[in-house]
Amino acid sequence: MRCMTTSDTPDNVSGEAVAHTGVAAQDWTTAAADPQYRAAVVDLLGALAYGELAAFERLAEDAKLAPTLADKAELAKMASAEFHHFERLRDRLTEIGEEPTGAMEPFVAALDGFHRQTAPSDWLEGLVKAYVGDSIASDFYREVAARLDTDSRELVLAVLDDTGHAEFAVGKVRAAIDAEPRVGGRLALWARRLMGEALSQSQRVVADRDALSTMLVGGVADGFDLAEVGRMFSRITEAHTKRMAALGLAA
Repeated sequence: MRCMTTSDTPDNVSGEAVAHTGVAAQDWTTAAADPQYRAAVVDLLGALAYGELAAFERLAEDAKLAPTLADKAELAKMASAEFHHFERLRDRLTEIGEEPTGAMEPFVAALDGFHRQTAPSDWLEGLVKAYVGDSIASDFYREVAARLDTDSRELVLAVLDDTGHAEFAVGKVRAAIDAEPRVGGRLALWARRLMGEALSQSQRVVADRDALSTMLVGGVADGFDLAEVGRMFSRITEAHTKRMAALGLAA
């Protein structure tokens, strides 16, 4: 599901420093002694790995909609970066003794469903989806990463690095709106739809996986309480509003 993030969210959506304690201060070998924690991390890496693979496929498809050869080449470069992220996650799953396709399989239906429901109809919608829609998922994963062991957190944050799509998308979308202001209204509606679908998809993924949901609401890795889950989604919504403003769209 994810594709890129903005650079102003280094460790969590708010950008605030996180004081790591408990499991989040441990390395993988120590933390993974808890089988429920291990299961949660395997789920998270599986979800991310399939998200990166899907992002690679979608960017390659979006390149076909590109209006210029330069745009096509830019998306191809981003697709290559996403595939490299997938390879890192796949290799990490293998390294810790997990079969990568087995770890990814539980998330295929939900992620494919999201992409079917939010298939862009043109080049600009594809750019907005990559910048706005995928970033919501990235923000969610960054929030979860703050509760991971040091080794897993480092990997997750590395694969959430911006592949260059942020600056590229903002520039192209703003230029299109400047040239034809009516485009802004259509893209604003599209972005609001993406927001709703992405949040729903994130919640469904967590709800379907006991280990991940336990990590979020408590019991694993100094998990959130329910009030903190609410605050987390508020931070994600706030970051979405900032991205809309960067595109020149009303949230």
